[in-house]
Amino acid sequence: MTKVKYYYDPDTLSYRKIEPKKSRKYRNIFLFVLGAALFGFLGLIFLLNTNLLNTPKELALQRELNNYELRFELLNRKMNQMEQVLTNIEDRDNNIYRLYFEANPIPEEQRRAGFGGVNRYKDLEGFNNSEMIISTTRRMEIIQKQMVIQSKSLDEITKLAEEKEKLLAAIPAIQPVNNEELTRMASGYGWRSDPFTKARKMHWGMDFTAPRGVPVYATGDGKVIRADNNASGYGKHIRVDHGYGYMTLYAHLSRYNVKRGQQVKRGDLIGFVGSTGRSEAPHLHYEVWKDGDRINPINFYYGSLTAEEFENMLKTASQENQSLD
Repeated sequence: MTKVKYYYDPDTLSYRKIEPKKSRKYRNIFLFVLGAALFGFLGLIFLLNTNLLNTPKELALQRELNNYELRFELLNRKMNQMEQVLTNIEDRDNNIYRLYFEANPIPEEQRRAGFGGVNRYKDLEGFNNSEMIISTTRRMEIIQKQMVIQSKSLDEITKLAEEKEKLLAAIPAIQPVNNEELTRMASGYGWRSDPFTKARKMHWGMDFTAPRGVPVYATGDGKVIRADNNASGYGKHIRVDHGYGYMTLYAHLSRYNVKRGQQVKRGDLIGFVGSTGRSEAPHLHYEVWKDGDRINPINFYYGSLTAEEFENMLKTASQENQSLD
């Protein structure tokens, strides 16, 4: 019910009814409508930012979107861990593996190189979470590229390791005659007195005195390239090509246990001590060749002698005595 207002008229000494003006009435109606509209707009904004008006489908989509955002966050955490592990592997690859096998380190610029050229992520633009999606995709592709580079590097290291293993097996590394069957190490590498002419001449190997028939062993993996009596002075002798520029010679043998073209392993029995050729007494004359030059065999016994035995051999080999051939 509309409230009626009165005022006191002193002229008539009575109360008169206040008649509202039409302009004020219209103004009040306008203000009411404006206030209601404003209130309704603010209420709509509030409701649009809550889940009160969302349909079940919209609510499901929102939950799915939140789930994707959580997965992206977890994915980025895992990528952080992957980057740390990959960085550690790359560091060991450059500073341990490649250094050990004398391979050049992979430059950091090559490992960290990005993707230039056209915009690779144009299809991912225009979404609410485009920045997060593009950043995650870029990180994944960079990690993938780093893993490809590292995988190729490890393949190379594997080949180098296999080659290194072959090299270590091929290098002459043991004494050709066992110490138990060795009478003595008669003469070393260097200038010695010739047993026949007594003249001072270069002795290109080491002489191991042992009874006739004592086994002679290959000092490294290789291929027998000669097993004959056709070299002046050496008598029956064997030559083994070890590859990598190494070759060993075993001279004055009594008989062979291998033939030309045969593959041998370090420690294989290849012949027997004798005194054939230009020899004063039963012994093994042993030489080591590297890239066509004869070098001192005493540097190649790390695989069969103790420190004390090697020291005693070194003292004997350094004496300028008479050789046996």
